[in-house]
Amino acid sequence: MATRVFVDGHEGTTGLRIHEYLAARADIELLVIDSDKRKDVQERARLLNAADVAFLCLPDAAAKEAVALIENPNTCVIDASTAHRTQPGWAFGLPELAADQRAKLRQSKRIANPGCHASAFILAVRPLVDAGLLPADARVTANSITGYSGGGKSMIAQYEAGGDAKLQSPRPYALTLTHKHQPEMAAHTGLAHPPLFQPIVGPFYKGLTVSLPLHLADLKPGSTPEQIHAVLAARYSGEPFVRVLPLRDADTLKDGFFDVQGCNDTNRVDLFVFASDRHAMVMARLDNLGKGASGAAVQSMNVHLGVEEGLGL
Repeated sequence: MATRVFVDGHEGTTGLRIHEYLAARADIELLVIDSDKRKDVQERARLLNAADVAFLCLPDAAAKEAVALIENPNTCVIDASTAHRTQPGWAFGLPELAADQRAKLRQSKRIANPGCHASAFILAVRPLVDAGLLPADARVTANSITGYSGGGKSMIAQYEAGGDAKLQSPRPYALTLTHKHQPEMAAHTGLAHPPLFQPIVGPFYKGLTVSLPLHLADLKPGSTPEQIHAVLAARYSGEPFVRVLPLRDADTLKDGFFDVQGCNDTNRVDLFVFASDRHAMVMARLDNLGKGASGAAVQSMNVHLGVEEGLGL
């Protein structure tokens, strides 16, 4: 029998992409709400409870309301909002997080999909904390540059309308020094403190890179760039969607610049370590609409269902 899937909020950027991933799969039956009933609570509740897997592509408050509508204990919820990413009882939808994470995703009926910036940051940082190279009480700084699709429909429309010279430049934001991904960045890396995080929107549709600058003197005594790279390479050896590039990878910089969009149209994360004798820069690159959002959600669904993890990706 086909797995019945309902995407609540399928008209948004993340929901549309999930639909695209699943529409071609013979093992999936998509449950689709009539356009004139998208805000009909009873109809949404019916479909949520009829689904084997329900994706929530909604604002935080609406996602919480949707969860409250579900009475069927067999419905697995995969929430793409920020609402449940640090909540007890919810599995974090990052299969590569830890050795037991896939088991948690298989067993749980409540899965919180990670944020795009957070996915890149966590995959870069968690192995270093686990290995003891980066102290858990370290005060970490990170920045991220991302395509404008991460801002959703309104930002996409703003950029695609053209005519505004300001949009031709990178646009730093979250300068209150708070960002909705910071709690999960700390909770799922083992860091005691959220990072000082600086995101930037660039004048391109999609692609994202988080950069983590490190002073070698602030790490475990004697830490070297070679050790940082070895820890990442060992942690992700055999992972189908994580690639650790060579230390100081010359091919990546052959044109003199780093390509933020190098993972676009994939579900892959690329990890890099660039270094001098005193500093290291760990960088994680992904497609913010793929592994940073919809692709990650489908990957978690595949793990939960026990099918091939890359199916449809």
